[in-house]
Amino acid sequence: MIWESMILRSATPADLGLLRHWDRQPHVIAADPNDDWGWEQELSRQPDWREQLIAELDGRPIGFVQIIDPAREDSHYWGSVPDNLRAIDIWIGEAGDLGRGYGTRMMTLALQKCFAPPEVTAVLIDPLASNVRAHRFYERLGFRFVERRQFGDDDCFVYRLHRSDWYRGG
Repeated sequence: MIWESMILRSATPADLGLLRHWDRQPHVIAADPNDDWGWEQELSRQPDWREQLIAELDGRPIGFVQIIDPAREDSHYWGSVPDNLRAIDIWIGEAGDLGRGYGTRMMTLALQKCFAPPEVTAVLIDPLASNVRAHRFYERLGFRFVERRQFGDDDCFVYRLHRSDWYRGG
């Protein structure tokens, strides 16, 4: 069962080819069309405000998760936000792995990491406004719509999951 056999491990420079490959997949481009992750540089950086993770199912890489502290990250992507939040980026690498429950398990593992420090109060996520499937996915996990917001060239919906809603949802 995927619940027991999936792990999140740290992404390393050895994952560069894999991440470049996933970045070229049409479903990944459609969900994140304007980002250049700068993998060559970013995989070798280890700032204390970020975790870059590869989801593995029985040792097979299936997706990517990034968890950041949006108040501390160096690009100030989220603007001025309060302390004690986290923000997540997530995707499944191969189209054949979509719709199989892997994203739900990846988010569950990521949210467990986010809420492990007791001071973290909520988690943010910013799917494209046009990505209705992602909106339903996050709402099913307990995220609530906050606002429509422009991040660079991307028209996004901002969602927030409060700690109390995460624990209430189980």
